[in-house]
Amino acid sequence: MTVSSKPRSGTMSTEEWQARVDLAACYRLIALNGMDDMHATHISSRVPGEGHHFLINPYGLLFSQVKASNLVKIDLDGNIVEETPYVINPAGFVIHSAIHAGRPDANCVIHTHTVAGIAIACLEEGLLPLSQKSMRFYERISYHDYEGKADDLDERSRLVHDLGPHNAMILRNHGLLVCGQSAGRAYKTMYNLEKSCKIQLAIMSSGGTPIKLRETVMKHAAKQFDRDDVPGSKRPDGWPSLLMSLDKIDPSYRD
Repeated sequence: MTVSSKPRSGTMSTEEWQARVDLAACYRLIALNGMDDMHATHISSRVPGEGHHFLINPYGLLFSQVKASNLVKIDLDGNIVEETPYVINPAGFVIHSAIHAGRPDANCVIHTHTVAGIAIACLEEGLLPLSQKSMRFYERISYHDYEGKADDLDERSRLVHDLGPHNAMILRNHGLLVCGQSAGRAYKTMYNLEKSCKIQLAIMSSGGTPIKLRETVMKHAAKQFDRDDVPGSKRPDGWPSLLMSLDKIDPSYRD
């Protein structure tokens, strides 16, 4: 992937600036697809080469207003580590700090409060393996019980434990969470998880009887998706194309 533009600061690495551009793009795409919730929820990204420093949105801005330059750099405790006119919502970073600290491979974490995601999170059965979209999550999604607004620091260990090795988790009665090695991979996972939830709700509301798939078929399909998503796979992730589409709508995320 090529660097989108030059860093605004002479002390900022090109790798950090690229991470900022990709994260800002992720915020815009989440908003564009109706998965934002005004000022609530977050998307965070690890700063390349800086250990436990992360980028997150300024508190009070809508996802559609996030830019590469206004992202805030923080540490694992939510402390701002560079000069900025913005503030963050420390309570909102509890979930993200837990995943980043417990999963070194989780460079990007996305959390949403969509209608479809919350609806499935409120169902005892959770996400069901009904469609091809949901097959990628068969035996590859975890659940975390509701404990309140997730602003208690001691909840972090339970979040990491419940996520386990998976890249997707349903926060019961709350919403959805995914992580990935890059903003592009995390966005793709969230897009597919959100669509899986919508499909399930459509099936449930149809009044029809869902087709029951054989377990061997579901396991086979899940493994097929695993092959597509392994790091280093030659299968395109579609991220450059998404950025091109976003550029035609509003390229200001790159500023």
